[in-house]
Amino acid sequence: MASSSFAKSFGSFVPSPLWGNGPGPGQFYSFPGNSTLNQNTGSQRTLAPAVTTTSVLGIKFKDGVVLAADMLGSYGSLARFRNCSRLLNINQQTVLGSSGDFADFQFLTSIVEQRVIEEECLDDGFKYTPSGLHSWLTRVLYNRRSQFNPLWNTYIVGGMEADKPFLGYVNMIGIAYEADTVASGFGSYLALPMLRDALEKNKNLDEKQAVDVIQRCMKLLFYRDARSFDKYEIAIVTKKGAEIQGPLTVEANWDIAHAVSGYE
Repeated sequence: MASSSFAKSFGSFVPSPLWGNGPGPGQFYSFPGNSTLNQNTGSQRTLAPAVTTTSVLGIKFKDGVVLAADMLGSYGSLARFRNCSRLLNINQQTVLGSSGDFADFQFLTSIVEQRVIEEECLDDGFKYTPSGLHSWLTRVLYNRRSQFNPLWNTYIVGGMEADKPFLGYVNMIGIAYEADTVASGFGSYLALPMLRDALEKNKNLDEKQAVDVIQRCMKLLFYRDARSFDKYEIAIVTKKGAEIQGPLTVEANWDIAHAVSGYE
């Protein structure tokens, strides 16, 4: 009798929420204006790049620097995008090249271009120098790495500063250095020894000789790097200014391919 009266009294009872206007058990509270917190998985990070690019090469010569990069954007092992320019003309004394995730390069390009516009609007006679851009990139990439949200790129900065050539390297975790020859991607294994050898044999390379060795390296990478392409660009920076040439095409010869065996 007592149990039936209890059921009649409390059968339709619905408990109040654990927290008014709050999250249910095991859920996050969405603060007003907070769009960065995903209700299910929290903050997101890029775990692996989607569209990737390969080597950037750079070498100093007596009057300037030369940079080169092919124009392929690979979607995994698919040669998906074949017109990806990876050399950015910052101003008449600075050029930037990138390898790695192409989307991250586009993101940073928009930031750099806006900063260049703001610098020009100041009209104070100062512009981005190669060493200044190199230093800024080092801080940006190290900061993103420290937040466990890196930009998946390696950058090569080349240009002229105080009438002297500058060439710098900085990778996705902020490791940076300056050198007479630099390379990223697969080029650091195949092309960099060729660049160093050319400079050791001739300390006073002229522009034509520097371009020739860069072109030989681009041909080597097209032969040996499965993620490279036969269409590429070359950037030349001298006292006269910066110029990006291309697209150029590798003059390849595959007649020797029939002699390669053992990989069937």
